[in-house]
Amino acid sequence: MIELSHIEKKFGDHTVLHDVSVSFAEGSVTALIGPSGGGKSTLLRCINLLEIPTSGRVRIGDEAIDFRPGVKVRWASIQKLRRQTGMVFQNFQLFPHRTAIDNVSEALTTVLKWPREKAQQRARELLDKVGLAHKADAWPSTLSGGQQQRVAIARALAPSPKVLLCDEPTSALDPELAGEVVEVLAQLAREGTTMVIATHDLRLASTIAQEAIFLDAGVVVEQGPARHIFTNPQRQRTQRFIATLTHKPREQEGSGI
Repeated sequence: MIELSHIEKKFGDHTVLHDVSVSFAEGSVTALIGPSGGGKSTLLRCINLLEIPTSGRVRIGDEAIDFRPGVKVRWASIQKLRRQTGMVFQNFQLFPHRTAIDNVSEALTTVLKWPREKAQQRARELLDKVGLAHKADAWPSTLSGGQQQRVAIARALAPSPKVLLCDEPTSALDPELAGEVVEVLAQLAREGTTMVIATHDLRLASTIAQEAIFLDAGVVVEQGPARHIFTNPQRQRTQRFIATLTHKPREQEGSGI
């Protein structure tokens, strides 16, 4: 269970998250949706403490940290909680001077102090899981965007985190390459991987998410089963946002094309 209680996040005088309380069940997949600047990426980054909440509580499993304005949290406590999460970023962030297998195994050897052989074996298993066993020795520069993101997913899964956090994992990809990533994440969802995904990609969210949370201006406007949020949202603000995602311009008639 992941639980965020009364989370507030300020950058200077600007409040980005206002008293947000949400929870994510083990084995669930939740999509965080909303307009740019609505707070979804900040909320995601508060889970693994890449952004430190101004106030509130973050709990992952048995570990919890309380935050209060002006009170500094011990680094050891932050690291203890953070190591229970895996993070997939929008722009891959692979080490360009490491092969695919070394990108996946790096944290296992340097942070968790695994023997190199054991780390490499784990990395090969994960590359196989994301369909890239044949690219183990490839450099990131030789991989497509979709392949790089799949390596990044394998890297995030390497230490067996309790939750996989994905920040706009398909937004830097064209539709065809994005489809590769959606397929991998859908397989992880079928295997029961707990995931929280901040995304504008309705295909991704509707394909794999069981729950959806719509944020706007740092406030949870609506939440519930994803199929209800995407097909029958109750709040007017949610309805307008979903309409912008699903709207398709009418094809020009009589264009002769």
